[in-house]
Amino acid sequence: MSHVLEAEAVGVRFGGVRALDGVGLRLAVGEVCGLIGPNGAGKTTFFDVVSGIRRPDAGRVLLDGADVTRRSPVWRARHGMRRTFQRQQLFGQLTVADNLLVAQEWRRRGADTGRANALLRDCGLADLSTSYAGTLPVGRARMVELARAAADRPRVLLLDEPASGMTAEERARLAAVVRRLAEEDGCAVLLVEHNVAFVMELCSRVVVLDLGRVLAEGTPEGIRADERVREAYLGTTGHQTPAQGSHT
Repeated sequence: MSHVLEAEAVGVRFGGVRALDGVGLRLAVGEVCGLIGPNGAGKTTFFDVVSGIRRPDAGRVLLDGADVTRRSPVWRARHGMRRTFQRQQLFGQLTVADNLLVAQEWRRRGADTGRANALLRDCGLADLSTSYAGTLPVGRARMVELARAAADRPRVLLLDEPASGMTAEERARLAAVVRRLAEEDGCAVLLVEHNVAFVMELCSRVVVLDLGRVLAEGTPEGIRADERVREAYLGTTGHQTPAQGSHT
């Protein structure tokens, strides 16, 4: 199996608190993997390390086998790693279509309007292409973020709570787009999401963080049956969904 992203023994400290303690994770080409855990488990801190926003105190991050631990977020983005955030980061003064085209401009070879239009269609945004992104409701705005992140054909896509604020119909469309990116483009997708049912349905593999460490890793079925996970996160029935909107 070819691993496009690898995190090895990643550690992060905030004063005397270990936010991440020896976290390791591998992501294969075309894989959709979910990262879940209770509030404060270290999920967003891990995303910050992988995307280059925060440098770890220990461990390293590899992209296509190359050590990128000291590389900037911009460098990583230009070498195939894209990310969305818990709090929307759209260019509100630009149209929906222009948000996607901006993501392609750095190559200076002209915009791939065909790719942009296909993503707008798949994301259910074709009728909003000329609308200003800042005027959209939460669910639609998150779809724009996904489309923009995918506009330049990323190798790795990091999605931080992508389904937050979405309707059931929007979540279904989101899942379909993510599957298509993985299956047709070979994009490796790692997503943090508090909607456990959404993660279990979409992902082929799930990693559970708890107190900065990997508590469990496996298939959705295996994670549901894991007693440690049920006690720490899922609740006794395995169907409890934590509150959304936390910073972890």
